[in-house]
Amino acid sequence: MSAVTKEAVGAAYSLAAMQHAQAMTWSAIERLAARIAPGMRETEARALGQHVLAELDMQRIWHPLLVRFGANTLKTFGQRSDGDPVLGADDIFFIDMGAVWQGHEGDAGHTFTTGDDPQRAACAAAAKALFERVQARWQQGRVSGAHLYDYAQAQARAMGWRLNLDIKGHRVSDFPHSVHRGGDLGDFEQYPNPGLWILEIQIAHPSEPYGAFYEDLLA
Repeated sequence: MSAVTKEAVGAAYSLAAMQHAQAMTWSAIERLAARIAPGMRETEARALGQHVLAELDMQRIWHPLLVRFGANTLKTFGQRSDGDPVLGADDIFFIDMGAVWQGHEGDAGHTFTTGDDPQRAACAAAAKALFERVQARWQQGRVSGAHLYDYAQAQARAMGWRLNLDIKGHRVSDFPHSVHRGGDLGDFEQYPNPGLWILEIQIAHPSEPYGAFYEDLLA
């Protein structure tokens, strides 16, 4: 499949609308994160997330809302959580939201901590820092999507974390992007143009049973 086909969009697509959808997704994540507290179960946090999205008048969900607590932060998108854990006083969790505003797909994810455990805080910060390094690489030159994930893996190792290469980013567009069959960003052998791809970063602590996640639109 050609790069042009993999970056195809619908007639309604606009970069401004993509950026609006992304901004709304980040607003929803921030609202939800502020309401998640120790003692809450994962299922309760997900239900709360649905209320937050409704408050912000999202049009629809385009991928299931994920909230992962503790060891479930190591799970990939397609894996089920183990049980229904309760968030601890010194814990880690991430939120992954995909919703539609103005007919365009927002998708973002971020990791948060409770308490003041330095290792968990460092893990959460590292996922965002690694995302920013890879994003900067994309901004500096016309490199391929595949190169970005090779670079991400090398940078993760240098930072002392393990990158989950089962998570390699994906297309977004005016809804639904799936009709364009863009595949994973990490398998895209061309330069990924702005406003079309989500860069996903998921890392694992080298020895402890938790990880962190961060994703955003390359725009």
